[in-house]
Amino acid sequence: MSRSKSHRSFSRRLVVVAATAASAVVLAACGGNDSGSHTAHRSPSPSASSPSASAGAHNAADVAFAKGMIPHHRQAVEMADLAAGRASSSQVKELAAKIKQAQDPEIKTMSGWLTAWGEQVPQEMPGMDHSEHSGSSDMPGMDHSVMPGMMSAKAMAALKKKSGKDFDTAFMEMMVGHHQGAVKMAGTEKEKGAYGPAKTLADAVIKAQEAEIARMNRLLGKG
Repeated sequence: MSRSKSHRSFSRRLVVVAATAASAVVLAACGGNDSGSHTAHRSPSPSASSPSASAGAHNAADVAFAKGMIPHHRQAVEMADLAAGRASSSQVKELAAKIKQAQDPEIKTMSGWLTAWGEQVPQEMPGMDHSEHSGSSDMPGMDHSVMPGMMSAKAMAALKKKSGKDFDTAFMEMMVGHHQGAVKMAGTEKEKGAYGPAKTLADAVIKAQEAEIARMNRLLGKG
């Protein structure tokens, strides 16, 4: 009997040891799966966020382009508005209307970018010409050295006093210089910018305004 009891006791110990070992294996397996599941959740996150980040990636050059081109475009639109009641040439009036039609939507587009980027959109000063901005280097957040081609307040005031053929000539001469400045700014964006839509817009500005420069030079007898 004692040998039988001893045998049963030994058997029970074997069962306990086996159960303990099995539990350890199960726990280790669960722990390994848990660790693997966390890794699986973590590892895709950088790649998942990459497309979004790259699609919205922008840099300081993109911000400078939008902040500079918005007031630059506003002045071009202001000049174009003058042509309706002052120009004598139908071609000048048509050109001015085309400039406004192209640049008004671009102002809205670039303003939307700045807002999305958490940047301040350059404000229009009520009752003040955009040209006066170019002659005022103390405006907060504005560096007019990066806006080539902007007309001075004096030049804008002189343009407003002209009409007929005098206006046509002055308008086109000023707009050629203005466009050349915009082309230069757009070239800088294409070279240094990172935001795809801004670089695309810059390319469109270069193509459209170089064509308009050539047309105005022809009308001025220079090309």
